[in-house]
Amino acid sequence: MVHHSGSIQSFKPQKGMNVSKSEITKETSLKPSRRSLPCLAQSYAYSKSLSQSASLFQSTESESQAPTSVTLLSAGKAEPVNAEEDKKDSVLKCSFADLSDFCLALGKDKDYMDESEHANYDRSRLIRDSVPRDNSESKAKLSKNDMNYIASSGLLFKDGKKRIDYILVYRKSNIQYDKRNTFEKNLRAEGLMLEKEPAVANSDIMFIKIHIPWDTLCKYAERLNIRMPFRKKCYYTDRRSKSMGSVQNYFRRIKKWMAQNPMVLDKSAFPNLQESDCYTGPFSRARIHHFIINNKDTFFSNATRSRIVYHMLQHTKYENGISKVGICKLINNGSYIAAFPPHEGAYKSSQPIKTHGPQNNRHLLYERWARWGMWYKHQPLDLIRLYFGEKIGLYFAWLGWYTGMLIPAALVGLCVFFYGIFTMNGSQVSQEICKATEVFMCPLCDKNCSLQRLNESCIYAKVTYLFDNGGTVFFAIFMAIWATVFLEFWKRRRSTLTYTWDLIEWEEEEETLRPQFEAKYYKMERVNPISGKPEPHQPSSDKITRLLVSISGIFFMISLVITAVFAVVVYRLVVMEQFASFKWNFIKQHWQFATSAAAVCINFVIIMALNLAYEKIAYLLTNLEYPRTESEWENSFALKMFLFQFVNLNSSIFYIAFFLGRFVGHPGNYNKLFNRWRLEECHPSGCLIDLCLQMGVIMFLKQIWNNFMELGYPLIQNWWSRHKIKRGIQDASIPQWENDWNLQPMNIHGLMDEYLEMVLQFGFTTIFVAAFPLAPLLALLNNIIEIRLDAYKFVTQWRRPLPARATDIGIWYGILEGIGILAVITNAFVIAITSDYIPRFVYEYKYGPCASRFEYGENCLKGYVNNSLSFFDLSELGMGKSGYCRYRDYRGPPWSSKPYEFTLQYWHILAARLAFIIVFEHLVFGIKSFIAYLIPDVPKNLYDRIRREKYLVQEMMYEAELEHLQQQRRKSGHPVHHEWP
Repeated sequence: MVHHSGSIQSFKPQKGMNVSKSEITKETSLKPSRRSLPCLAQSYAYSKSLSQSASLFQSTESESQAPTSVTLLSAGKAEPVNAEEDKKDSVLKCSFADLSDFCLALGKDKDYMDESEHANYDRSRLIRDSVPRDNSESKAKLSKNDMNYIASSGLLFKDGKKRIDYILVYRKSNIQYDKRNTFEKNLRAEGLMLEKEPAVANSDIMFIKIHIPWDTLCKYAERLNIRMPFRKKCYYTDRRSKSMGSVQNYFRRIKKWMAQNPMVLDKSAFPNLQESDCYTGPFSRARIHHFIINNKDTFFSNATRSRIVYHMLQHTKYENGISKVGICKLINNGSYIAAFPPHEGAYKSSQPIKTHGPQNNRHLLYERWARWGMWYKHQPLDLIRLYFGEKIGLYFAWLGWYTGMLIPAALVGLCVFFYGIFTMNGSQVSQEICKATEVFMCPLCDKNCSLQRLNESCIYAKVTYLFDNGGTVFFAIFMAIWATVFLEFWKRRRSTLTYTWDLIEWEEEEETLRPQFEAKYYKMERVNPISGKPEPHQPSSDKITRLLVSISGIFFMISLVITAVFAVVVYRLVVMEQFASFKWNFIKQHWQFATSAAAVCINFVIIMALNLAYEKIAYLLTNLEYPRTESEWENSFALKMFLFQFVNLNSSIFYIAFFLGRFVGHPGNYNKLFNRWRLEECHPSGCLIDLCLQMGVIMFLKQIWNNFMELGYPLIQNWWSRHKIKRGIQDASIPQWENDWNLQPMNIHGLMDEYLEMVLQFGFTTIFVAAFPLAPLLALLNNIIEIRLDAYKFVTQWRRPLPARATDIGIWYGILEGIGILAVITNAFVIAITSDYIPRFVYEYKYGPCASRFEYGENCLKGYVNNSLSFFDLSELGMGKSGYCRYRDYRGPPWSSKPYEFTLQYWHILAARLAFIIVFEHLVFGIKSFIAYLIPDVPKNLYDRIRREKYLVQEMMYEAELEHLQQQRRKSGHPVHHEWP
């Protein structure tokens, strides 16, 4: 029979059921109905669990208070089945002979095929599978070990039975005890159980341990629509199953002979996470008989229990009044100082994990994920999701996917860089600059600068060629396509994860309202179009007004960033004269480099200082909007922080790339800021070297600073917390919840800082990659460290965060798509305007030796440097010198009819630049759109599987209700119908 519910669990006969092979084959089969066809092979003995499951919810209060003492259908503890009742239940059981024939026929008729599991449901296999002794014993052992872990870590009440699901912390000296008493009283009224215990190391600290009983769990799991597993998935194969099975077996034998991939984790070291291979459905107390519950202590995972308790803490009042609700407000006003779910135990053990196994999931995560020695291993995403929740699991899945996709980008960027190194000496432009000993460049400043020989820029010209060569255009196109492929394949990866983690049916509408939103708009209700229930509603006029105020604040902060960049520009103009007259010879000769380096460092300090202000302002603006749900709050806050920090981080880079040296005028008629400071010019070898320096320094320093703040700062704080503990107290004597209290809390903004860091890095990697091809390599090296650093931080240095659910990375995906579009436009402008690619191209085919004729072996760029430099009469400078100096521009010489006017070549180059921008953008956007069209968001086999399972779930729900109704009829003495009456 097909049973409807959330996840599927394979049949495991319990000890005492006395089911033999002969009895199985002799049982009377129930004629399957039209709707009961799928998955009949796994329906055996399900009806026996119905009555026991139904009686589970009717457990006494004493049993709910001692969850460790109650188990249902655990191996070796099931009650013997009454013979008469067994006789009645036998009507519901299919004979395995009929089932095997039916499933084989069904497999031939169906086109659906699951690639991960190929099984022929013959009679012998069904009989063997009906008594999986090893699996049942291992499952019971695993359940027993789970409880042993809880007991050994001390995460129990003083009675040694009730597990601790959440911890509240307050100071005894705090005078707001009335609010706490009311809050705790209301928590007990909601069904939670509380126990107080003072801290060992600090007599002023009091811990409140919270346990949620079984009845309360069931009530809130139903209220929150939490999906729970109810039946193991079964798949069907088509007529190719036999041939495909033999081929796969052949390849499996070959694979065993091959060396194992060192990056793959040893799966035998991880627990059997069967929830990912189960059907799930919204939990319901009325349909509790749908769910096969082996042990009610482990039926709801730690993450689910913590999530339910946190929901209760957020919606419990502490005073009279609609707005006096929630643990967050109590923490803000000082009534409590912390609230967190406890870790499962210590992350280290004196016993080696290879011989004694893991103490708990935290210990396993540390040994197989967070240690630095695991840097080359794949991440155990299922275990991360089990311990930290789906939202954090998706973050690490995305970070790992992004890091893996950086490998081809880093390799291509490295190839472009090495191409520049190998061809640097053969570059015609570099050779001409290095040989120009008699060419003098006009002074780059008014007072202290002198004439400079062009060959003194030889080194800068060679370094510039490393980032401005023939591979630049190719690499810019490659990175634009790479960004599209990365995002499209991430959507496929995300769809696989959401299916595996049972997030397909989870919708944002299932999120509860924020308490602040409810308190603000409780008088204005509107019927929710999805749930059909009245809920608080924010009027459109109020929403628009708050958004306008928020947008005004955003623009004000962006203008503040632009002001800071302008201040750095003024600084460059002021100090370049000072560096040009510096007494130290090295600084005097390289005053432009010194000016740029000092400006970059000052700009970095301003960036980090403004970031502190941005966070507080973004927090205030987001709260001013009163978002409806936590997801809306996070998305709004993340967007503001991204806009602030993106503009803050990239505004100086945009200035150097597109404004530096563009509006300086020409010798004798320079443009001046405030009629005082002459605008800065580019180096004789071009502005690209300044852009590379700006990007490299900011990217390198920012990654070092972020890594220190993420790991170094918490390490120092945790060390100081342990140092303050009394010397006579050993860490081993301190309970787990107090050790967790001494750890650092997770950032109040959750994963926002983690995503923001990586998204800004993605912008660095793609937006100006044409000017800095080594950016993907630096990002790859940083991310390899970042994954283990974040893992180490989550497992060892932070309190356990609340396990939250999510189906995607949120607003960050849209931001990444926007960065990908901006990257195409920016790289087009960098190649066309900042680099010398277009001037060289125009000279090569219009003004060079190859313009009128092309001869094999002739260098088409010969004479380019001389052509790109204009003449100026030194006598007009008033320096007492005669002759001519050169400057980078396309203007007429002093002896022409229109001296210092733009030449025709200047307009040709300008037209070519605009044409290149248009062609480049249309070409790359066309390729990006075509690739996005070719790559489906959901793999075809996964799409078919999801549709198939939706159908099976409907059938299972029908069959489970039918069997339950038949059982009720038998108990009442009514005749049993095989279809709905």
